[in-house]
Amino acid sequence: MSDTKTSGKIEKSEAEWRKDLTPMQYAVLREKATERPFSGEYEHEQQPGTYICAGCGQTLFASDAKFDSGCGWPSFTQPAVEGHVDEERDISHGMIRTEVLCSKCNGHLGHVFEDGPGPTGLRYCINSAALKLQPK
Repeated sequence: MSDTKTSGKIEKSEAEWRKDLTPMQYAVLREKATERPFSGEYEHEQQPGTYICAGCGQTLFASDAKFDSGCGWPSFTQPAVEGHVDEERDISHGMIRTEVLCSKCNGHLGHVFEDGPGPTGLRYCINSAALKLQPK
């Protein structure tokens, strides 16, 4: 049974996550996997809407912050709501990066880099499997 803490965090057992997510969503959100570049559902999506977490439904990114970075994954200049995305230092794979996580379910979304366009100069490089688009 899902447990929503008073802090708003969602905690589930690994069995519950496996039941609720597709294998790719589970691999990305729970095991910090990465989709192959240019393979994700939303890489070239241009439909207006809101991107929510595939794990818990929390609002993450707005389509008007999406841009084509050419990196192979959906890219955004900023989160839709401050506080809905957490960042942690990631030193895996011999690199130093900033991991991006859903603040509600702690699902791995991707990474953020400082090579994006204005106004933020940031590029949130996000796995499509971590997202669901709610069209406008």
